[in-house]
Amino acid sequence: MRLIYLSIALIIAALNCCSQAGNLLTPEEIREGWVLLFDGKSTDGWTASDGRPVPEGTWSFSDGCLSTVIGDKSGDIITVSEFSDFELYAEFKIAPGANSGIKYFFTTYENGGRLGCEFQIIDDDSFKNVIGAKQLCGALYDLFPPVESAKKVNPPGEWNSVRIVARGSDIEHWMNNVRILKCNRAEKAFAEAVSESKFSKTVPPFGSVEKGHILLQYHGGLVSFRNIKIRELQ
Repeated sequence: MRLIYLSIALIIAALNCCSQAGNLLTPEEIREGWVLLFDGKSTDGWTASDGRPVPEGTWSFSDGCLSTVIGDKSGDIITVSEFSDFELYAEFKIAPGANSGIKYFFTTYENGGRLGCEFQIIDDDSFKNVIGAKQLCGALYDLFPPVESAKKVNPPGEWNSVRIVARGSDIEHWMNNVRILKCNRAEKAFAEAVSESKFSKTVPPFGSVEKGHILLQYHGGLVSFRNIKIRELQ
């Protein structure tokens, strides 16, 4: 019996070590130009979405994860830096019923306010009867749905990986190492999608900006992020 308890303790310790081992770059990643956007213990390099310091207690840190804190004072956070052509990688875990997102090219529009393209993060099962395909997990929110036949999403409580690639006018969304969406901001299909969306009145046209911040969204639910990193593409 003592041996069984010892084995369980070792397994738990190993899991804890794994949960804390992220937020690091390998020598190869450093050579490839990757930089961490989250150091595993603070919001250094991030501000509130209006550019002010992140209010204390609105996001929490545990085991190398950055998590929302549910409450009226919580809100979105954005990177201090702006990015144009880039590859972004992150991992997320949501609670049942949660809704969040990763926005990019986030900036202030002349008409429309502060906006950005969004990789939708949501518990599909909890919302499938009230949202459309363009609001499902992995969608380019309100513009293009993910390819459902290719999408594999781990359930709430488990980690999923996200990769967003923006090069020139091309955009790709990847989830768990599978590409689930591709579009081109210069093509007619993109303009038509914008015209049919909630962003139809923005000036300049939504999604046409050349650069912007990365945003982690607080939408009232519990979501955690880790291993957030980016590299600029030539």
